[in-house]
Amino acid sequence: MSHLRLAVFDVDGTLIDSQHNIITAMTEAWAALGIGVPRPEQVRRIIGLSLTEACAAMLPWASPSTHRAVAEAYKDAFRALRLLPDSTEPLFSGVVNALDTLEAGGWLLGIATGKSRRALVPTLEAHGLEDRFVTIQTADDNPGKPHPGMLLRAAREVGADAGDMVMVGDTSYDMLMANAANVAALGVSWGYHSLDELRKAGARAVIDSFDDLDGILATLGRGSKCV
Repeated sequence: MSHLRLAVFDVDGTLIDSQHNIITAMTEAWAALGIGVPRPEQVRRIIGLSLTEACAAMLPWASPSTHRAVAEAYKDAFRALRLLPDSTEPLFSGVVNALDTLEAGGWLLGIATGKSRRALVPTLEAHGLEDRFVTIQTADDNPGKPHPGMLLRAAREVGADAGDMVMVGDTSYDMLMANAANVAALGVSWGYHSLDELRKAGARAVIDSFDDLDGILATLGRGSKCV
């Protein structure tokens, strides 16, 4: 008897290279509030967290009201960036082929992201991916990563067991979330956290290309799961 299998993907840094827009929007948000200039590597560190939590991590000395104000300024800046003719958030190489291959092999596809749904939908639509995912978990309806809530909710929505799931992501937050949910954690090397961080956070394997995804899933599960 075949298992229902669910592959859940992070978005920023895993499917889509969005760091340019994120760094620019955060820089503009800080400028609007007169709190300095964030370092690019500082912004990359928090990609994957929900927005207010990301602002709190970057500005631990500031008040919760300041964190919320930065988050709102960031949203305004990000929306404005998307209207510019040269704005781009490209897919990483091999994304569409990898999704096609998984679906052909019987996998269901999902998303777990720190983005809001309002921010996520235009991103998916821009790349023709809006109908590819049977479950979409965002920061609107769940605790932020690394809390396991997104994956637990995805499992309930689809009817999947944790042992038949894999979380694919580029940050330690994704790996920690997966392990907290008893879901196999698969890292990607092209994102915003280092290989060492991914492994320390519990990645069972790390791939260097989406071409490797289908093959590694055959060996990633627990026992007969995820095969």
